[in-house]
Amino acid sequence: MTPARSVPGTEIRLRALVQGTASARVEHLPLTGRRVVTVRIDPAHRRGALSAQDSATVAEAADMALTQRLPLLVVMASSGADVFEGVPALHGWGSAAAAVSRCSGVIPVVFVTMGLALSGPALLLGLADAVVMTPDAVAYVSGPAAVRQWTGQRLEPVDLGGTDVHARSTGVAALQAADQDEAVELVDELLRYLPDHADALAEEAVTDDPPERATPELRDLIPPSPTGSYDVREVLHAIADHGDVLELRARWAPQLVTALVHLDGQSVGVIANQPQAMAGTLDIAASQKGARFVSFCDAFNLPLLTLVDTPGFMPGKDLEWRGMIRHGAELVFAYAEAQVPRVCLILRKAYGGAYIVMDSKGMGNDLCMAWPSAEVAVMGAQGAVQILHRREDAETQARLIEQYQEDYLNPYVAAARGYVDQVIDPAETRAAVIRAFTMLAAKRERLVVRKHGNGPL
Repeated sequence: MTPARSVPGTEIRLRALVQGTASARVEHLPLTGRRVVTVRIDPAHRRGALSAQDSATVAEAADMALTQRLPLLVVMASSGADVFEGVPALHGWGSAAAAVSRCSGVIPVVFVTMGLALSGPALLLGLADAVVMTPDAVAYVSGPAAVRQWTGQRLEPVDLGGTDVHARSTGVAALQAADQDEAVELVDELLRYLPDHADALAEEAVTDDPPERATPELRDLIPPSPTGSYDVREVLHAIADHGDVLELRARWAPQLVTALVHLDGQSVGVIANQPQAMAGTLDIAASQKGARFVSFCDAFNLPLLTLVDTPGFMPGKDLEWRGMIRHGAELVFAYAEAQVPRVCLILRKAYGGAYIVMDSKGMGNDLCMAWPSAEVAVMGAQGAVQILHRREDAETQARLIEQYQEDYLNPYVAAARGYVDQVIDPAETRAAVIRAFTMLAAKRERLVVRKHGNGPL
């Protein structure tokens, strides 16, 4: 593919040595032509070790991106701070980290790593809005030698911090690419959904997909069995323009899908429970994944569509001891702070606390819709009957379960109380969602005057 093109006369003149590790310039991405400030860290020069001057290059590039209101792209392979420089190299890394942090929530920050990202540079990945990793990428703060010394475990670098580990277990890798060229293409695709900065709206995509297009295939999506599973991504593909969906962190916490789509050309962030994985229950990782995505969309003015089908939070001693309360509250906090247009669509199960945190009417969504298959309740019928009528015989309990389902497990009870604004035919889902976001396009909210909230990080 054609590499990103440097814009003539825009190379950033910095204090870095001519033979240094880091270089920076303004470039056009190859597919869309978007202008970005790109920093490249060359692994061929001392394995990408960052001197104080190299870190100054990163910091000044980040400051320039912030000043020019352009996305920041860092293509990195670095073994860490330059040990030959010692403390000055550490100080330089701190300055680079501070500069990248200043960009957070103001301009999109994307990292591509295709080699080592060790110690300080590994922490920089955690500051990015999205990280794209290639198969040969390895990132960790403390290496195999330190792990062996402290724990006695012997691990290969790829087992400690390889791409699969960060895609599946840590959530650091938002996207995976076969090589550096494909990684840049993925960055290009990601930026199609984003504005250059937080004071702008994403550019509308050109589409000939009719906004009123019906989605009859969704009528048969929900299985007849209440425990039956289905792939919620089918909903995304059905309603998105031409079925195009960019899913982020697909392998991490797969019971929650986070993706970007265009709806009638407008960029929208979608967060959806995935019944195919853990029945769509929420745990610590899912709560963190959802909270980060909601905050990301809110920062860059992307409306939020929440698709709900969850029986609740995953129970377990280990989860509770690891802080399920605090981490579950991260998702609550993110939704409560979000100022962008928010539409909630209940597909099936919406039970208990998980229903509340998935952008319910109580959390402040702008419009709540439901399919006829929606079940809005404290819990499922069987659990409720076993609690309320546990002394009854099996035949009586079966009758009560059927009665509970008929009386409570439908969207009309919630609609009668104003918790659901509209019950829609699944075949009208695309049209109804687009109409909702069109209606909310002029939404404005007065920001709370405070330095910042103290959320459950």
